[in-house]
Amino acid sequence: MHSPGPLLTRPIAEALHAARAAGTATWTGSFDLGRSRDTVALSAEDWNWRDATYPYPDKLKDRAIHHWDGEGFSPISRFSGSLIKLVPTEWGAPTFEIDGIKMLPTSKTSPIDDAQRKVALVQPRGRIVLDTCGGLGYFAACCLEAGAARILSFEKNPDVLWLRTLNPWSPDPDAPSSGGRLQLTHADVAEAITSIADASVDALLHDPPRFGIAGELYSQDFYGQLARVLRRGGRLFHYTGTPNRLTSGRDVPREVARRLERAGFKAELALDGVLATRR
Repeated sequence: MHSPGPLLTRPIAEALHAARAAGTATWTGSFDLGRSRDTVALSAEDWNWRDATYPYPDKLKDRAIHHWDGEGFSPISRFSGSLIKLVPTEWGAPTFEIDGIKMLPTSKTSPIDDAQRKVALVQPRGRIVLDTCGGLGYFAACCLEAGAARILSFEKNPDVLWLRTLNPWSPDPDAPSSGGRLQLTHADVAEAITSIADASVDALLHDPPRFGIAGELYSQDFYGQLARVLRRGGRLFHYTGTPNRLTSGRDVPREVARRLERAGFKAELALDGVLATRR
């Protein structure tokens, strides 16, 4: 369930302060990272958004998204072994970082547009889709929009699941707009996949952390499990990026394609990963 409340970035906070200093009675902008626009009433002491009153924030951190925690505006971040934070982008839809490493491509395009292109490769309309590593849920959101019959999504990290409850761009499984089609499970897909029936999904989206963090999700055994649960003719998109190509000369996409071929797929390089069809 998503948590309601205004989200502030440093530019939004500065705009509120500037409007108050100029003596204007209202200010119009977005308090949900560009999903909508609202007009808020301003007074000298506070501002009113959707029938609730908030204090003007102190100077906010750059490259951070802040939420109302009941006492003030705090960055959306947690540290429990790794620092995980929600990070604004110029596209509205945020990315997230783990220990400073950006998890989604955002330099040239919106992470939503990027997800749409990848989701389109597996043709999800009317199909059951396995989303192995849910992250912020952008693959799932695009599958819902494209008319998938059902999405089985897994996310291992509880802090990432918490980020989703505060990110208005992440799909809410309980929202009427999801129509009960999104099943989000807090679990490690490397273990959970063993309980999924043979040939029970029609399409697969696999966006694992980099190899050094989750090597088991690139293993021959795991690819065998992907082949087992996917029906014949079903499509898989596997995000790989190009890690280590410049430093070690490794070609991870081609290594992945070869393993998928051994597991029972016909594989080819596509976008920034591998597109494979179950033989």
